[in-house]
Amino acid sequence: MSETVQTKYTAKDFSSGQDVRWCPGCGDFSILAQVQRSFPNLIGIEKEKIVFISGIGCSSRFPYYMDTYGFHTIHGRAAAIASGVKTANPELSVWMATGDGDCLSIGGNHFIHLLRRNIDMNVLLFNNRIYGLTKGQNSPTSEHGKITKSTPLGNIEYPINPVALALGAEGTLIARTMDGDPKHMQEMIVRSHNHKGTSFLEIYQNCVIFNDGAFDHFMKKENRAEKTIYMEHGKPLVFGKNKDKGIKLDGFKPTVIDLNDGKHSINDVLVHDEKSKELAFLLAQFNDHPELPMPLGVFLDIDYSTFEDDLTAQIAEAKKKFGEGDIDELLKGNAYWEID
Repeated sequence: MSETVQTKYTAKDFSSGQDVRWCPGCGDFSILAQVQRSFPNLIGIEKEKIVFISGIGCSSRFPYYMDTYGFHTIHGRAAAIASGVKTANPELSVWMATGDGDCLSIGGNHFIHLLRRNIDMNVLLFNNRIYGLTKGQNSPTSEHGKITKSTPLGNIEYPINPVALALGAEGTLIARTMDGDPKHMQEMIVRSHNHKGTSFLEIYQNCVIFNDGAFDHFMKKENRAEKTIYMEHGKPLVFGKNKDKGIKLDGFKPTVIDLNDGKHSINDVLVHDEKSKELAFLLAQFNDHPELPMPLGVFLDIDYSTFEDDLTAQIAEAKKKFGEGDIDELLKGNAYWEID
């Protein structure tokens, strides 16, 4: 029996050729490019088995630009529809492109139940901390005090932390990247595909028109080395231009230490463990502490059985126990009578 040889693809094979209608300079261009560059490296999947589902928002134009199957759905309902696509067709590679408004506001309930069910699909969250398509209102991830068109005196709501929310909803692969680091984003996209279960990838994405520079304090190249930390499983959490800073736990409190101060060494630095929920929760809280670097990479990668596998097994067991079943008998139920 001969082996099936996977078609060799290029990035161009995943481009639909349609005019891309985003504002010049939008971070969405980078995300689209990295997805198209990453997909030729996805092992074990043919292009005809890939589906993109989106809701409403700038990010949700994504299916038009991918030469794959896709469905542009309604606001906040991408997770529900993508769940149905994957459950009905487990052989498909299902990807959900969504924004911080679409996913975390009207779609928030669907999102948390997608994660807890652990359906084997991939969520790409474009987080620009603003409503871009509707011209600059505050979103669920907008900072407290932020001036927007809908909060002219400052946002009085506190933002959702998407990574912490995903952890609380029992997500099994949770990661973060940013539009300004193409290589890292490609790595995270491949990691998402390789995970068996729901993968959640938060992507910090700059909106040049309505929220330009929202992530400059850590995303700009001149700030990045000192203000971000790349998490790698089994490696110490070090950062800085010269890798001379590290994260140390002082009780339950993470602190930054100087590895050149003569008081600390690499042995004092916390080692990343992407199998630890406890550590993932701790790292997710770095967002709230400007003195700590912004974590990028995989927070958590654990294995649970998937919803569709459990469902298929349950159906098979029911058939074995009760037979194939009969729709007429099901509709009749246990109490019925016939009239001649």
